Amino acid sequence: MSQARFRKIALSLPEAIEGAHRGHADFRVGTRIFATLGYPDEDWGMVKLTPEQQAMVVEAEPEIFRPVPGRWGKGGSTNVRLAKADATTLRSALKMARDNIAAKPARTARAKKPS
Repeated sequence: MSQARFRKIALSLPEAIEGAHRGHADFRVGTRIFATLGYPDEDWGMVKLTPEQQAMVVEAEPEIFRPVPGRWGKGGSTNVRLAKADATTLRSALKMARDNIAAKPARTARAKKPS
C-alpha cells in the first residue's frame, strides 16, 4: 500500500477532505480527523478507532495494525503498516474511523463564565 493509495481510499469516503496537522496529511469529516499519513514515519498511517475496534483489528491483523504508543493508543488511535495493508483491509479500517467521527454530534462552543 502506498501513501497515494491510502489517500485515494480515504478521500473516496463520504464527506472526507484532506487537511494537514503537525506536518502530516490528515483526513477529516468537517473539522474532525479520522486518519493521518506519516505517523510515526512515512511507513505508517493512523486511523481513529474505538478501543473495541482497535482490539479486533490488532488481533485479526497484527502485522498490519498496532495501537499508537501512549494515551492516544489507549483511546483507539491505531497505526497501519502501509507495506502490509491491502486495499480491502485498509478501506474497512478507514470506513470504521470515518463513521466513528461522523456519528459524533458537533461540539458547541463553550459559554464563557461571567467575569
